[in-house]
Amino acid sequence: MSFDSLGLHAEILRAVLDSGYTEPTPVQARAIPVVLAGRDVMGGAQTGTGKTAAFTLPMLHKLQPYANTSASPARHPVRALILTPTRELCDQVFASVTTYGKYLPLRATAVFGGVDMKPQTESLRRGSEIVVATPGRLLDHVQAKSIDLSQVEILVLDEADRMLDMGFILDIRRILSLLPAHRQTLLFSATFAPEIKKLSEDFMRNPELIEVARRNATNESVTQYLHAAEPAVKRRVLAHLIRHHDMQQVIVFTRTKLMAERLSRELKRDGFNCEAIHGDRTQQSRLETLAAFKDGSLRVLVATDVAARGLDVTELPFVVNFELPTNAEDYVHRIGRTGRAGATGIAISLVGADEDKSLCQIRKLTGKALEVTAVPGEPAQRENRESRERPVREYRESREPRAEREPRTPREGGRRSDIHQVETPLVEGRRTNHSAALGGRVAGAITHFHRARDVARELPALLLPPRYTVSK
Repeated sequence: MSFDSLGLHAEILRAVLDSGYTEPTPVQARAIPVVLAGRDVMGGAQTGTGKTAAFTLPMLHKLQPYANTSASPARHPVRALILTPTRELCDQVFASVTTYGKYLPLRATAVFGGVDMKPQTESLRRGSEIVVATPGRLLDHVQAKSIDLSQVEILVLDEADRMLDMGFILDIRRILSLLPAHRQTLLFSATFAPEIKKLSEDFMRNPELIEVARRNATNESVTQYLHAAEPAVKRRVLAHLIRHHDMQQVIVFTRTKLMAERLSRELKRDGFNCEAIHGDRTQQSRLETLAAFKDGSLRVLVATDVAARGLDVTELPFVVNFELPTNAEDYVHRIGRTGRAGATGIAISLVGADEDKSLCQIRKLTGKALEVTAVPGEPAQRENRESRERPVREYRESREPRAEREPRTPREGGRRSDIHQVETPLVEGRRTNHSAALGGRVAGAITHFHRARDVARELPALLLPPRYTVSK
């Protein structure tokens, strides 16, 4: 099957060919005709199989009759709204819309937080048929009265399960209340949580379910490895794996922003070209870091789950889970950053003893018996390290004091050699033999001090002033 057989507009087909695509993916082949027919759709497919194009291409085709070059904002009302959970995914979808619609006189605007609202407001007031937005920033523009959603004909929820996880359900319901009741609604995601079905019953009309693979399945073109590594050694194991596999481009996922920053600093000290992205970084910093990673000038990208969805890097070879995600669905999206568009990829996860629960949830969700294996190259590396450390260890052991011996009682008027072995008082709960360390002279001084103290205690109490007492 070719794109020509799907009935898309000629200008859209021209843009698709310019992008290098000739045949639709399975999800595109099944979803595009249904969307063109005006049906509501719930589309589920593995990450990296072209879900964005599956709703972008038919959406542009349906909006083509409204395309015009008029400068009047009234001729460019918002007719399609695409909601995404993260800024990165918003920017990615907006890029797809502009790429596939570059030969159509349709206007598009990306609306997300972390940047100044003024340029977005100016673009919206000039008119845009397509708006790609995150829920929070969209409501900001609604409150500022810089956008009118009363003429929206197509609503797309991309990665709706993630929006629910991030607590956007109230924002979504408020946005739905601002849209016309008669509209076409499309929902696409790689994973479907039970809450998604309940949400779809509230705002979709008899949606057609399109699934081209088992629900919540991982991409078969991604080879998955799990290696045992405790938290204390994970950073060292990660550095070894980067060198062992000669990773020239890799995304390393962590659970928290704090760990992402810490790991980035440690990898930099190990000599790797590395940067971190997470929610506390400014949007401009995140965009610059992603751009550097995509063009190959940045080798290691440490990221939280903010980059688990929507980040599309051409032929990304490696993904590493430094920590397993709390939600098993995020594992599917994380490893989906590699093996995209028919390419192959490798996903490596470092599993500690405290992550057994997360691993069990991932196995249950994916339906795969993922086995934890040894880190490649580590046994030989460990033997080499032990061989280097053995001389040092033997030297230290040779310098340790000898086992405690029975103290020798010095003879009366004996020589220095006779009083060389002196037992000192308890030090931190143990007796220590200072014969080798202190030498005979110091030992004799200690003995003299002990004898003088004993003699002082034996003085008759009558020789001391009345106000003093003898302490035994």
